[in-house]
Amino acid sequence: MKRPARGLLVRLLRLFDLESLHALRERSPLREDGWFRSFRERRPVDASGAPVPWISYAAFRFLAPRVRPEWRVFEFGCGYGTLWWAARVSRVVSCEHDAAWRERIAALAPGNATLLHVPLEYGGAYARAAIDQGGPFDLIVVDGRDRVRCAVQSVGALSAGGVLLWDNTDRPNYAPGLDELRGLGFRRVDFDDLAPVEPIRTRTSILYRDGNVLGL
Repeated sequence: MKRPARGLLVRLLRLFDLESLHALRERSPLREDGWFRSFRERRPVDASGAPVPWISYAAFRFLAPRVRPEWRVFEFGCGYGTLWWAARVSRVVSCEHDAAWRERIAALAPGNATLLHVPLEYGGAYARAAIDQGGPFDLIVVDGRDRVRCAVQSVGALSAGGVLLWDNTDRPNYAPGLDELRGLGFRRVDFDDLAPVEPIRTRTSILYRDGNVLGL
C-alpha cells in the first residue's frame, strides 16, 4: 500500500476559495473517477465506493474495457485491486509479504482469488512467486516489493500474449528492470496521471510484446 500525502493536498486546497473548490468537486473528473471519495476514505475506490486498482487513472481507463473473463492474473501485492480483478477474470493469484494485510483482503475476496503469504526476502521466494505458481498468466501486476526482480523473473510465467502491469515506473530505481525487459523484447506504454487516494501524479506502465492480450 502507498503512503498518504495529505499535507500536500491541504497546501494545494488553500489556493482555492470555497466557491471554486465546490465547483471543482461538482464538475471535475476527479469526482467522476472517485478521487475525492478515495481521498476521504483513504482507500482506492470509485465514485460509488467499489474497489479499484491503485494505479494511475489513465492506465485504469485503458485497461478496464479490455479485460476478458477468461484471463488469469497474478499480482505482487494484494489489495483492493485483487477484488476488482477477481470480479472480472477467471482467476487471480496474489503474493503478499504482510500477513495481517493478506488476511484482511482474503476475508473480502471471492473464491476465484488465491492469496499467498510469502515472507519478503529480496531476490528470494517472493520474487519467484509467479514462476512457482506455474502460470501461464495473461497479466502480471508488479506493485509489491522487490519489483525489479519480480518483473524480470516473472517473464517466464506469462502466457504467449501476456503483459506486465508495473506501477510507479517513474521511480528511478526501477529503471534497470525496465531496461532489462526492453532487452528481452518488451515494448512499453506509460500512463501518467493521478491515482486514487493521493494528490500526486504517478506513472503506471504496460510492458508487452507482439500478439499480446491487449491488442497493443
